[in-house]
Amino acid sequence: MKYLFSTVLFLFISINGFAQEWQTNFEDAKKEAAANNKNIILVFQGSDWCAPCIKLDKEIWSNEEFQKLSKDHFVMLQADFPRKKANKLSESLRQQNNLLAEKYNNQGFFPLVVILDYKGKVLGKMGYEKISPKEYFKKLTAF
Repeated sequence: MKYLFSTVLFLFISINGFAQEWQTNFEDAKKEAAANNKNIILVFQGSDWCAPCIKLDKEIWSNEEFQKLSKDHFVMLQADFPRKKANKLSESLRQQNNLLAEKYNNQGFFPLVVILDYKGKVLGKMGYEKISPKEYFKKLTAF
């Protein structure tokens, strides 16, 4: 029993230790990026309906290798546009995400990954690509 408890505790700590920390507030993300000399990765996604968005999350954002690589380089900002009632966002968050979409994703592409500097200036854009987390990281840092 002790062994089982230790194993479960270790797995819980390991999973949480590598969890991607997502910002949802643009102003907070800019402040964090400025304070830590990082760029912002702004991800437009439909977390409960967009198949390529779900693949990007599973293959890149949730990947331990990518999380280790990106931790010291980027502030991760999520602009989610869920459709299911169960995943409904607060009104203020929906409004913020809509304003971000008007400015950075006016053509409505999903997923869209926008690389920004700490002031909000666009450095580059990309979408889902079937490549390794390390290759994806290299593309993001090339902007």
